[in-house]
Amino acid sequence: MAKKSVSEKKTEVIDGYTIKYHASGKTRWSKGKIVDEKPDGYWEWYRLDGTLKRSGHFDKGEPVGEWITYDTEGNIYKV
Repeated sequence: MAKKSVSEKKTEVIDGYTIKYHASGKTRWSKGKIVDEKPDGYWEWYRLDGTLKRSGHFDKGEPVGEWITYDTEGNIYKV
């Protein structure tokens, strides 16, 4: 039986969205769609406290367009 890697995050797929969780397994780390084993479309990343940290788009695994980083209050910090 294969042992899980320590860095492997808990993952589930809900309504076509792949959701990965922080190591604690309690809060989301990222959310987005996987197509042909690559991130595709809109993705979001979250902090341990559950606040949105970053968002952006992928096209067949490649980051495209505008990416936004948010501060802990949810305001745009960097584009």
